[in-house]
Amino acid sequence: MEIILKQDVDNLGHKDQIVNVRPGYANNFLIPQGFATAATPSAKKVLAEKIKQQAHKEAKMVADAQAVADKLNGVSVALTVKAAEGGKIFGSVTSAQVADAIEAKGFSIDKRNVKVDTIKEIGEYKATVKIYKDIKAEVAVSVSAEGE
Repeated sequence: MEIILKQDVDNLGHKDQIVNVRPGYANNFLIPQGFATAATPSAKKVLAEKIKQQAHKEAKMVADAQAVADKLNGVSVALTVKAAEGGKIFGSVTSAQVADAIEAKGFSIDKRNVKVDTIKEIGEYKATVKIYKDIKAEVAVSVSAEGE
């Protein structure tokens, strides 16, 4: 019996996938639990249209994210922190501080999407910003001591 999965099911398939299962498994478990629906011809047409629309939305999201990544790749941010004489920072520079500095430049990003190696000294560093799925941008981070 052909069914359309409404959500991911372990050892069976992923959401919006058409799979063949035994009729008892479909009628007694998957359909009553809300994991699947019967794959009638009309349901298949609806699924095809839904997948087509999702692909279109996904392409637009990827294009928008790539445009943001292209703009963000050339950006550099400067942070001033308290430091000792030898250039050692009191504490460390966090990804939240870098995210705030990037937002001050006019980009809207989430601090959880900014990855920075541990910064404990004054200098030049690189931060990676995840924009959308596999689309990332590199941002130059310049750390200097207060009063310089």
